[in-house]
Amino acid sequence: MNKKAFLIDMDGVLVYGDRAIPGAREFIEKLREKEYKFLVLTNNSQYTPFDLQHRMSRAGIDIEAERFFSSAMAAAHFLSKQKPKGSAFVLGGTGLYQALNEVGYSFTDYRPDFVVLGEMEHYPYDKIIRACQLIASGVPFIATNPDPSGPGKEGIVPACGAVAALLEKATGYAPYFVGKPNPLILRAALRYLDEHSENAVMIGDRMDTDVRVGLEAGMETILVLSGVTRPEDVSHFPYRPTRVVPSVAEIEL
Repeated sequence: MNKKAFLIDMDGVLVYGDRAIPGAREFIEKLREKEYKFLVLTNNSQYTPFDLQHRMSRAGIDIEAERFFSSAMAAAHFLSKQKPKGSAFVLGGTGLYQALNEVGYSFTDYRPDFVVLGEMEHYPYDKIIRACQLIASGVPFIATNPDPSGPGKEGIVPACGAVAALLEKATGYAPYFVGKPNPLILRAALRYLDEHSENAVMIGDRMDTDVRVGLEAGMETILVLSGVTRPEDVSHFPYRPTRVVPSVAEIEL
């Protein structure tokens, strides 16, 4: 590949749970050795880049913190463009607070500019009530991603999309989702890399998010079959990835 830049989904592509997918460590080492630009993307807004670096390190893959880009960072970038140095009522984890703090946002439950929802370990009911009140009063509602569930220690747990649905049902106001499959997250990531979509490849394991968002952002797409998508699933969608491979181990650079 002629020095393409890579945006790489994390879960199902590089790791599965706490385990590295075979060939993932070697693929990242090749990217670094051949000096390809790359970012590891995640729709989960709960964790900071250093948290994600630690998780990957435990799986045996060494990636610098600055090579991670989350939906929290995309949301912070979006809000800083909409209203620089604004304020937000936040329902989310450390990653979301840190990302918003880094773009100069303050946090308040009194007349904020936005209500911002992301993932967190436990959603306090009093904060859900306050979010409902603010959204119903007309405060714009932003959510980091539409994922309805995520992996927990003992099975699936409700994620940002599920709580967003609760708030929408209670208030009648739908959120604006910043993360995949919104191409906004890829455009923000490409700006972070100082690259253009025509020179970039999106690698993911999901047709409905990774391949779709790459396609809509004007990028080449590679679907890996090491995550949730099975070969027979591909034909169910009205669009196709540029390439389908068993895993990142099969991608030649």
